[in-house]
Amino acid sequence: MHPTSPLRPETSVVAPTEAGRRHATKPKSAAERKREEQEGKLLQRHRREEQVVAANREITISEGITVKELAEKLGIKSNLVVKRLVDKKIFATINQHLDLKLAEDLCADFGAVASRMSYEEEASWDVELAETTEDQVTRAPVVTIMGHVDHGKTSLLDAIRSANVARGEAGGITQHIGAYQVTKNGQKIVFIDTPGHEAFTRMRARGAKVTDIVVLVVSADDGVMPQTLEAIDHARAAKVPIIVAINKIDKPDADIDRIKRQLADRGLVAEDWAGDTVMVPVSAKAGTNLDLLLEMILLSAEILNLRANPARPAIGNVLEAELDKGRGPVATVLVRNGTLKVGDYFICGSVFGKVRAMYNDRGSQIREAEPSTPVEVLGMDSVPDIGDQFQVTTDTAKARQIVEYREQAARDVQMAKGSRVGLDVFAQALKDGEGKDLNVIIKADVGGSAEVLADTLEKLSTEKVRVIVLRTGVGAITESDVLLATASQAIIIGFNVRPEKKANELADRENIEIRLHSIIYELVDEMKRAMIGLLEPVFKEIFQGRIEVKEVFRISKVGTVAGCYVAEGQVTRQSQVRLLRDNVVVHTGKVDALKRFKNDASEVKSGLECGISIVNYNDIRQGDIIEAFIMERLAPSLTQ
Repeated sequence: MHPTSPLRPETSVVAPTEAGRRHATKPKSAAERKREEQEGKLLQRHRREEQVVAANREITISEGITVKELAEKLGIKSNLVVKRLVDKKIFATINQHLDLKLAEDLCADFGAVASRMSYEEEASWDVELAETTEDQVTRAPVVTIMGHVDHGKTSLLDAIRSANVARGEAGGITQHIGAYQVTKNGQKIVFIDTPGHEAFTRMRARGAKVTDIVVLVVSADDGVMPQTLEAIDHARAAKVPIIVAINKIDKPDADIDRIKRQLADRGLVAEDWAGDTVMVPVSAKAGTNLDLLLEMILLSAEILNLRANPARPAIGNVLEAELDKGRGPVATVLVRNGTLKVGDYFICGSVFGKVRAMYNDRGSQIREAEPSTPVEVLGMDSVPDIGDQFQVTTDTAKARQIVEYREQAARDVQMAKGSRVGLDVFAQALKDGEGKDLNVIIKADVGGSAEVLADTLEKLSTEKVRVIVLRTGVGAITESDVLLATASQAIIIGFNVRPEKKANELADRENIEIRLHSIIYELVDEMKRAMIGLLEPVFKEIFQGRIEVKEVFRISKVGTVAGCYVAEGQVTRQSQVRLLRDNVVVHTGKVDALKRFKNDASEVKSGLECGISIVNYNDIRQGDIIEAFIMERLAPSLTQ
């Protein structure tokens, strides 16, 4: 029979003998059997791991989550998450931070759905769930004053709180956010004064986000202006009620009905015109109807039924931040809920700290801050960003971990910005018709101004020119800023601050351009001229000398006279002077009198002592620095 022929039904197969079996199949060794057994166990284990499903199918994750924390939230062992990462060619330990997108993918691999949530939201989640209406009490309303520049917002608030804030503002305009607390009929009201100039749109928007009621100030003699309309849009976007204060009604050309007509065209109809918008005619100068305005604010707050829980850990928002030479990083914080106490640990964006001291809006030191209270907080590791959420934390280890993660992320973003082109090369490129990038480093006296400047300058970008802000900071211009400008060929802008002496010397050696300003729209105008090739402003500042104040004398009928030593250059009777305190500009004016001993002097040179008085200014202190300069008028030229 052929070997491949089919068997006939009656044919049977004879079983092979034992000898034939031993010859056909070689027996396996002990090592082979052990290896097969191990492979089988590994295969079964892999199949079990493939079928592992998270015990918790819906979880929340925040930035900086570690492998261990993710495994705990999923309800599985950490080694399973590590193995899944190895399968993805990612080698990590259980303490490794995970990117949010990667954490979401891992959750999906284990059959779970992850919802993103900030660390602050996650930390307060349990507290908010446990809150009841019995825990909450009535809190003070937070009122934001908005309106066009020079319509009297700060003066109105001034009259309410019997202070004088406007006198200290550069150019007569508010360039920071101020938060103040007043009391009416035993009830507190918190006011936030936002700048009115068009460059401060972002700052006004931030004020609207934390507010309960908006007071829109409109000048009775000027009417509705562009920033008035922007303020209306911000208030509507924040979905908060608007109370209109028609200011300057004491002026002879005031027309209240005209203002009401203009506002009615924008959807704000007065109550006496069958509308629902409260409008109060006031005069900040004469103090007219201020009590009525406060009563309307309290009535609106009563309708809103504002509540807060003072027993919970405090949360709030940073309204302003600065670097004080004596006190370190200082932040103006509005406590939205809970009670902030001295000694509390907190997290504020990428800043961690402990409350060392708190000051209220009058400058008095306090121990506790209840809901709707603006306070200055000391004790931060560094200056926080404006608008960051301020939250008290009990898990300090986790809070520090989050802060380190956010700092690293910020450094990565900063390092991703490469070097581009300097101002001189940029100007030449403009003449050649090429589009270039202009790098800028901004230092300001407070964080809000730095943020607004960065936003304003970036908005100046066109198709041919792009303004890129490499760094914003608070405090004097330092050597670190000059070194960054050297590496990236950037220009440095100082707003109400001055460079340190070593930084100034380094900038001179490295030929780094430093432009100093105190009023924002003058800076914007100068940058626009630079962007079209006019690198020199119409007026150029010529430095004359640096004078140190050694003693201060109060003389009747004369005022304050500073006993000075001319450390560098010279000072003349025609000089303009800039008074610096801790490298921050506090006043700019002119020389009123210059004397050598008892005699008038036309000029005093380096190495000599003299007496200097400044026109209409007496707040001179020992240790202040006076810079003497003159403004030289230059003809603009496209070749410069």
